[in-house]
Amino acid sequence: MHNHFSIQDTLKKLPHNPGVYQFYDENDKIIYIGKAKNLKKRVSSYFNRDHAELNTKTRVLVTKIKKISFTIVDSEIDAWLLENNLIKKHQPRYNVLLKDDKTFPWIVIKNEPYPRLFWTRKIIKDGSKYIGPYGSVTMMHTVLDLIKQLFPLRNCNLNLSDKNIQNGKYKVCLEYQIGNCKGPCQNLQTQTDYNYNIEKIKEILNGKINPVLNTLKTEMEIAAQNLQFEQAQKIKNKLDLLSNYQSKSTVVSNTIHNIDVFNISADTQHAFVNYLKIMNGTVVQTQTIEIKKRLDETDEELLTIAISEFSNRFNGLAHEIIVPFPIAEIEGIKFTVPTLGDKKKLLELSKKNVLYFKKERLEQYEKLNPHIRIERLLLQMQQDLRLNQLPKHIECFDNSNFQGQYPISAIVVFKNGKPSKKDYRFFNVKTVEGPNDFATMEEAVYRRYKRILEENQPLPQLIVIDGGKGQLSSAIKSLKKLGIEHQVRIIGIAKRLEELFYPNDPYPLYLDKKSETLKIIQQLRDEAHRFGITAHRKKRDKSTLVTELENIKGIGKNTANKLLTHFKSIKKIQEASLAELNTIIQTHKAQITYQYFNQKNNPLSNK
Repeated sequence: MHNHFSIQDTLKKLPHNPGVYQFYDENDKIIYIGKAKNLKKRVSSYFNRDHAELNTKTRVLVTKIKKISFTIVDSEIDAWLLENNLIKKHQPRYNVLLKDDKTFPWIVIKNEPYPRLFWTRKIIKDGSKYIGPYGSVTMMHTVLDLIKQLFPLRNCNLNLSDKNIQNGKYKVCLEYQIGNCKGPCQNLQTQTDYNYNIEKIKEILNGKINPVLNTLKTEMEIAAQNLQFEQAQKIKNKLDLLSNYQSKSTVVSNTIHNIDVFNISADTQHAFVNYLKIMNGTVVQTQTIEIKKRLDETDEELLTIAISEFSNRFNGLAHEIIVPFPIAEIEGIKFTVPTLGDKKKLLELSKKNVLYFKKERLEQYEKLNPHIRIERLLLQMQQDLRLNQLPKHIECFDNSNFQGQYPISAIVVFKNGKPSKKDYRFFNVKTVEGPNDFATMEEAVYRRYKRILEENQPLPQLIVIDGGKGQLSSAIKSLKKLGIEHQVRIIGIAKRLEELFYPNDPYPLYLDKKSETLKIIQQLRDEAHRFGITAHRKKRDKSTLVTELENIKGIGKNTANKLLTHFKSIKKIQEASLAELNTIIQTHKAQITYQYFNQKNNPLSNK
């Protein structure tokens, strides 16, 4: 997956995933290929350390690196296998050259009566089942040993045909005597029982190892309780290995031979296409390119352009091409859209790489050009929310009340995808008695847009109502009264945030939980809640303070409001001089207030 940012940019953006990295020189030639359990830590280590700590060859290598690319894989073992494949293919100058004669080890279940189970480096197409390959030979032997302990199988190479067994051609051997075999050669174990064991073994080899792990955990606990610590440690070692067991490799397969895999991810302005080349069952090439859209091309058109580009780069493609959706036929090439199996896994690996590349590239663009992000975000929102115009101006309503008292409706405003705090407003709801969310919403929406129309202010492109169908219907009533129901788009958010309600639609729209549109809506609602609670608290506190001031004999509500409006808090009123109070309220009332807060026995006095 090629990354054309500077080295420092690439280092910042490296993921913490397992994968393979490639270093290029000034001629764009690969000079080193490495694997990593954690790409970010491993690749950064070349550049973070003092060069004096590096050996001579590594120091020279680092000075020649002009570009870095990387490919994400699913596991550490896959990283090892892909590194191996790519080194053999490209033979970079600074890598130890690998010979082609040593192939990966596999576990085979032989296609024969009473199948044998053993490991091999040679695949024979005789109907046998091959599982692997194994990047760790130790892991492979652990799996084999464990299976042999759990399910005793024959390890002889006798021809156990029904005829030979019935004729008594064979006698049990020492393996039977010591319990490693159940003697199928003398019909001491039925074929049904043997085949049942084989099916269980296939489950383990294909990754269903939880029952085995639980059995081992129990054995380890029993051994520890019996003070057999050495035995417990041996079982723990097996547990640790099996916990990291990977039954199948994504980058090496014995069922897939020469194919090419493509996957695409596009937005309104760019498309990114990843390419994996598989030869003789192994991934030998991986690259991602970017295509800038000129018109509103479909994903199918863009993918076809990319396939043509890669065909030119690599002098032709395989006869079978794996793609994520059907595309028009090209003579001599078979397009396949897999739904399961190894081909589907390769398509998912390609998708993982293309999505990561897209995310990092767009972040880089948008860091340099913030307006691009805003434009893309608004276009995405318009598309996701089925709007007929860009939602440059969004308003969100949220209601608050405290036990039915002090009802408040808060309005927060987002412009170009960001909070515009100077435009936030809240209404003290006047006509509603008690906790009635629907009536509160109706009044707030009516008053808000009546004022905007009277002042000839622009209407928002989108109104978001924090509530379900009931609140949405109440808001629409007010828009209809004002005659603007067709001029703005309005939606309601249910308690489950991803459910959006539209007028006259009984079914909600569900947004992807990871979508940026949903993040903006979530931010809108959180801001509305925050602002609503703040405004509500101020009103509640002010009401409480007014009540406290009214406790002063001779001070009424109007005087209390005047004092609070000027001084903002009881503490500041308490600290005010008589002269200061005189400038705000009538002289005799100033005298009463001053005396109340300054008499020696008053618990509120500081003196």
